[in-house]
Amino acid sequence: MTKITLQGNPVNTRGTLPDLGDLAHDFTMVKTDLSEVKLSSFSEKYKLLNIFPSIDTGTCATSVRTFNKNAAELGNVAVINLSLDLPFAQKRFCGAEGIDKVTVASLFRSDFLKFFPVDFVDGPLKGLTSRVIIIINEKNEILYTEQVSEITHEPNYEEALIAINSSKR
Repeated sequence: MTKITLQGNPVNTRGTLPDLGDLAHDFTMVKTDLSEVKLSSFSEKYKLLNIFPSIDTGTCATSVRTFNKNAAELGNVAVINLSLDLPFAQKRFCGAEGIDKVTVASLFRSDFLKFFPVDFVDGPLKGLTSRVIIIINEKNEILYTEQVSEITHEPNYEEALIAINSSKR
């Protein structure tokens, strides 16, 4: 269990992040067209997983917009935005915001939380995912993780981008 805060109030997630160097488990996610895709579909690329509670909150939406803006500069990196939002909500958001350089997928019908137990077990967001960045290389090794300690804060974009660029050298 990991302790983080929501507007200064303590909340807990079910588990912890994987260790650096661990192999990432393959998992299924649901795209905005309701088709399923596996993490292994991106096997030839680095993967930046941007995990968050809901695309309909300001901080979560900002993270998707920011990574969409930076995606073109990352080269051989698949940016995958993940939440438990239904694919319909994600599709509506992406259409309205012009999100077209990243993958947005739902953890609805997914086994993701079996391998990455970052969901809240208490508090008002119980059942949703916490804000997490995981970077995985093309060999499926975990290179970087960040679980944002205050859920209303944005992830450290700069550190995530440095982690990708330094590992690709």
